[in-house]
Amino acid sequence: MIIETLSTFPDMYESVMGASMMRIAQEKGILDFKAYDLRDWTHDRHRTTDDEPYGGGDGLVMKCAPIFEAYESLCAATGKGSIAAPAEPAQGEGASDVAGQIPGDSSGAGQAPGEGSASAAAEQALSDASAAPADREASKPYTIFLAPQGRRFDDACACELAKQDRLLFICGHYEGIDERAYTLADEVISLGDYVLTSGELASMVVIDAVVRKLPGVLGAETGALGESFADGLLEYPQYTRPGNFNGMEVPAVLLSGNHGAVDRWRREQSLERTYRLRPDLLEGMELPDADRAFLQSLSTDGR
Repeated sequence: MIIETLSTFPDMYESVMGASMMRIAQEKGILDFKAYDLRDWTHDRHRTTDDEPYGGGDGLVMKCAPIFEAYESLCAATGKGSIAAPAEPAQGEGASDVAGQIPGDSSGAGQAPGEGSASAAAEQALSDASAAPADREASKPYTIFLAPQGRRFDDACACELAKQDRLLFICGHYEGIDERAYTLADEVISLGDYVLTSGELASMVVIDAVVRKLPGVLGAETGALGESFADGLLEYPQYTRPGNFNGMEVPAVLLSGNHGAVDRWRREQSLERTYRLRPDLLEGMELPDADRAFLQSLSTDGR
């Protein structure tokens, strides 16, 4: 799988993507990850990606023009091999802002042709895209924005995204993103009813949840099948050595060697934990008669 991010602080990904499971997934060739700097598609000396909102208000809004230009460059590329960063404008060049620029117009207001242009690699990619629209469509990434108005992220969403060949996360910052940029989205995702400083943080959560679903990433053959939410329930309790720690003992069934009894115990623990802590997950869930009888016993016992 190819996963790419487009943001104003790409260095934030280094520690997460360079350690543990993410590093191993890349070393195995399962994951190809790239973090792009949105500022590489700006054309003023300050590499501006935000501006004051029309109508007034607090904060700054991310401009749509650099996002559109970056998106076109990334769509033109296959995703394999990094896109070269555009050269920074020389001192005194490209000083004008791009306010008023229409989405997709990369010329920059007040700029003479050729000033502050994107890198040769990006321009070539755009040219290639025009020449081969079918290939461009085939390489187009599944594009995700992170925003409060999006679909609530859950395990089912992670499983769906894991089926994609190429994902592109466009990460917001500041007060938000110019609404016109959302026309590029294949999906908008929200982690929950709270606000984060940057979309980079939110995208890391989604990326981690998606990558662990990819075959071969986790050590066990069953991978993430036994984890919480994989079957709609919370996961059962886990124990390891020692069998007795400060008087707290591992349940005897786990030491019995009876695999059938262990499986049933785990299933009932999963049901009970979900019943106690996340009863909303049980609403509308199709369960076998044995599971329903067990849940009924919990209600009858007052547990």
